[in-house]
Amino acid sequence: MTTSNDCPCGSGRPLAACCGRYHDGEPAPTPEALMRSRYSAFALGLTDYLLQSWALETRPAALPDDDPTQWVRLQILDHRETGDEGRVHFRATFREGRRWGVLEEISRFRREAGRWVYLDGTPSVTRLKPGRNAPCPCGSGNKGKACCVTG
Repeated sequence: MTTSNDCPCGSGRPLAACCGRYHDGEPAPTPEALMRSRYSAFALGLTDYLLQSWALETRPAALPDDDPTQWVRLQILDHRETGDEGRVHFRATFREGRRWGVLEEISRFRREAGRWVYLDGTPSVTRLKPGRNAPCPCGSGNKGKACCVTG
C-alpha cells in the first residue's frame, strides 16, 4: 500500500529520501536513478525539473502545464551504463480519464559535466482495456473494480 509520502517511482521509499532529492538539485548517480526521478517528475507535474534534466539538443522548448495523464506505475525492465552513456528500458502505466495505457521506451542518457541527462528514447504506446475483475493495472494486486478501474 502506498501513501501520499511515497515516491511515485515505486521504490517504496519516501519521496524526500528517493527522487525528491534529485528534484531539489542533487545529481542523480545513475541513468536509472535519473529515469525514476523523471518519471516521478512527470507524475508530480514538475516540468522545470524535466526540462533541466533533458539534453539541450533534444529538449523541447516547453511542456504542457495541463497534462491530463495520471502516471500510476513504473517498471524498470533493464538498465545499462557504460562510461558516460546509459540506457534504461522501462514500462510506465498511465490513465487519461477512463482510458488506460502503457508507455514502453528504451531511453538513452548521457553524462554531461558530471550530471546525467535524458537524451532521447524510442517510445511505444499500447492502450489497455482492463476488466473490472482483472488485476488492476496500477500493480496493487487488487481486482480492478476494488482499486482504480471504474465504469
